[in-house]
Amino acid sequence: MINLHNGDCMDALAKMQDNEFDLAIVDPPYGLGDKTTKGGCSRNSQVKFKEHEWDNDIPNDEYFIELQRISKHQIVWGGNYFPFLWKKGCRGLITWDKMVYIPTMSQIEYAWYSKDKLPKLVKINNNDINRLHPTQKPVQLYEWLLMNYAKEGDKILDTHLGSGSIAIACHNLGYDLEGYELDEEYYNAAVKRYNNHIAQLKMF
Repeated sequence: MINLHNGDCMDALAKMQDNEFDLAIVDPPYGLGDKTTKGGCSRNSQVKFKEHEWDNDIPNDEYFIELQRISKHQIVWGGNYFPFLWKKGCRGLITWDKMVYIPTMSQIEYAWYSKDKLPKLVKINNNDINRLHPTQKPVQLYEWLLMNYAKEGDKILDTHLGSGSIAIACHNLGYDLEGYELDEEYYNAAVKRYNNHIAQLKMF
């Protein structure tokens, strides 16, 4: 079952039980500031986005403590930006090669994995201009994560839903998901994208 919520993940985490989720796959703010140019376009997209402040600061330590309390394992995109995770060492490093060179964005992105595991490299093209969110990741990337780091029957958590790519991936592969998005506009867009995906599958 896919459950998507419009709300503050910290309020939700506080009500969750210890180890309630098998795997959390999250993409919190990296603290890099607004990703839009003066013209309003994302630096890696031709789609215009509203100005925002949600990426000005990284989550505090309380977020990561709660995340580790309620999930058995965690994959955290941008793990190299979070001092709380640095203290715990590299663990299982995941490197995503976006397979496209754009001078204003990184060609690779890192994710921190909570379990000791050999580093993995995944190459999935990120050259998608039809994006809903400035930090949107491909559905195929989340499918790869689920196939390599989750097992059948696992319950998945995403605290920063964004464009909803993970919801589509979980549906495609049969995983239960609880996803949270604070921004109402992005939440509505993600839900619409997910529902459109489901509707298209039913047509075939």
